[in-house]
Amino acid sequence: MAVMSKKELHPKDYRAVVFSDEAAGFSFLTKSTAKSEETIKWEDGNEYPLVKIQISSASHPFFTGEEKIIDTEGRVDRFKARAERAAKLRESLGNKAKKAAKEADKKAKKEEAIEK
Repeated sequence: MAVMSKKELHPKDYRAVVFSDEAAGFSFLTKSTAKSEETIKWEDGNEYPLVKIQISSASHPFFTGEEKIIDTEGRVDRFKARAERAAKLRESLGNKAKKAAKEADKKAKKEEAIEK
């Protein structure tokens, strides 16, 4: 069994790579081992491998301080509409119960008056 030295543990292909968050229009140059077939000409005039990313510190809500609600299927709107309908129904049922209680009181008073 061969024992690996620390030299063999770490990758040897570190190189300068440009990461691009196209949604935010943000790119940065750093060292990485990430593989890429695309290249881009950077601000310094040199050409570097390009790795496209979906989210970065420029577009992530935690770093930007903007919390975004991604609601592609209208879930929030449907929930609000359902809650509003439920509140109206509760209110109307409460009004019906109050009205029925008043009518029952009136009927009981009439019957009491007839009995006397």
